[in-house]
Amino acid sequence: MWLYFRFPLSFREVEELLLQRGVIVSYETVRRWCATFGQAYANGLRRRRPRPGDKWHLDEVFIKVNGELKYLWRAVGQDGNVLDILVQNRRNKAAARRFFRRLMKKTRAVPRVIITDKLRSYGAAHREVMPSVEHRSHKGLNNRAENSHQPTRQRERAMKGFRSVGAAQQFLSAFSGISPHFRPHRHLMTASQHRAEMTIRLAIWDHVTGAASRPTTA
Repeated sequence: MWLYFRFPLSFREVEELLLQRGVIVSYETVRRWCATFGQAYANGLRRRRPRPGDKWHLDEVFIKVNGELKYLWRAVGQDGNVLDILVQNRRNKAAARRFFRRLMKKTRAVPRVIITDKLRSYGAAHREVMPSVEHRSHKGLNNRAENSHQPTRQRERAMKGFRSVGAAQQFLSAFSGISPHFRPHRHLMTASQHRAEMTIRLAIWDHVTGAASRPTTA
């Protein structure tokens, strides 16, 4: 399953990769695996991460859901981990307020500072929901959140769009928790460091999914 969340592959491409390794499953089976276990595995990985820092980056980007324009709201911590995502119909004050409240409830924390782009809805919701938190509104300061959308765009193209808001929310919630686990900062590592880091992360994945406790076949 981790191949699907790590690389921009379709269900059918994952099916073909498994077939090359002698595992015969249909792409519908792969889809059901992801829908059934994806969120539980994402939650397991999130529990292993340190608590989010006190600086949060928030951003929103449009996505197509069944041909209609929707907005994906995303919060990213200062260390690059995705704190929460939410698919909504609008990007107005009410949508920003709803995302703020959901974010604080999920993280059980209040940041020292939030960084957003210049969308005015952020400022209006900020004054209402978290007035004591410093708000920095600047396009250039929010590159961390904007860059975190790139894996989502790759997945959106591979899936040829999302079919419903519920399906998009369900998938992206799991995807945002699993995909970063297999995306260490490769450009900051040597090849040997990257291999060592991926070995550790794959071992953590096996532990979270229970694969490490299963007996190996002879």
